[in-house]
Amino acid sequence: MLIDDLKKRKQELGYSNEKLAELSGVPLGTVQKIFGGATKHPRYRTLQAIQAALFRDTPEQKGTDQAYPAPSSDFMMVREPQSAYSAGSKPSYGTKRQGEYTLEDYYALPDDVRAELIDGVLYEMAAPTFVHQDILLNLGLQFKLCMQAHPCGCRLFLAPIDVQLDCDDRTILQPDILIFCDDAKMRRRVYFGAPDFVVEILSPSTRKKDVTVKLRKYIGAGVREYWIVDPDTERVFVYLIEEGELPFICGYGENVPVGISGGTCSIDFTEIWDSARELRSLE
Repeated sequence: MLIDDLKKRKQELGYSNEKLAELSGVPLGTVQKIFGGATKHPRYRTLQAIQAALFRDTPEQKGTDQAYPAPSSDFMMVREPQSAYSAGSKPSYGTKRQGEYTLEDYYALPDDVRAELIDGVLYEMAAPTFVHQDILLNLGLQFKLCMQAHPCGCRLFLAPIDVQLDCDDRTILQPDILIFCDDAKMRRRVYFGAPDFVVEILSPSTRKKDVTVKLRKYIGAGVREYWIVDPDTERVFVYLIEEGELPFICGYGENVPVGISGGTCSIDFTEIWDSARELRSLE
C-alpha cells in the first residue's frame, strides 16, 4: 500500500500522529517522519503495523487476534540483553502498544535507531543538527574546564549515555549532558539512577518531551539540577530542583551559575550563542 493511501486513511479517521503511534506500536518519531515526508522509504514491517492500525476495523482485519503481524527475526536485530533478562529472549519491536515497551525492547532496536524509553513509551530521536552539536561540545568543554579548576569528585559525560533513571525496566533516557557524583551507580552500559545534574538542548523534535515529560521525570527521580537550553530564543531555563520546581531564566550575555557547584562554577553562554549564530548563517 502506498504512503499516500495511508495518509488518506489517516485523515479520514482523524487520527493524530500520537494516536496512530499508540495504536500501531510504532515509535512516535517514526510516524512523524513517515507522514511528514522525512522518511521516503519506511521499513516494510513498519508500514505493515501502520496499515493494520489504520484498517483494523475493515472486514479483512475483523476477527484477527493481532492488529498487525509480528516482525520477522531479521527485523528484530536482538542485541545482547542485560543480565536481568534471560539469554535468548527476543523482545518484539512493533508488536506492542506504546506504554508497554520495556528495557528488552529498547535494547532490541536496530543499531541505526536512536531512541529513549519513558514509562514504556518509545520515542525515536532524529539526528542532531550542527547547531545542537556545536552547543553541546562548547558547553561540555566549559563544564570540563570548570570541573578541572574546581575539583568536586563528580564526572561529566556527553550523549549518548544511557540513564536508567527510575531503576526499573520501563525508562531509559539519554540526556545531552549529565554530571554525577556517585560512582556506585555506574553499570557496564548504564548509569543506574538519577544523575546530579542534567542538560537538555532543545530541538524541534524533542522540545515538547524535554520541557514536559522529561522535566517531570527528572523532578520525580531526584535530579538535583536541570538545565533546558533553547537555541531558538538563546535562553537557559535553570531548575534548581532541590529548592523548588520553578526555573530562573538566563538570556544572552549572562553567565549561568552551576547550582550544584556551590557557586564555584558558572558558564559563559555568550561565546556559545555567538558560535551557534555563525553556524546558522551558513545553513
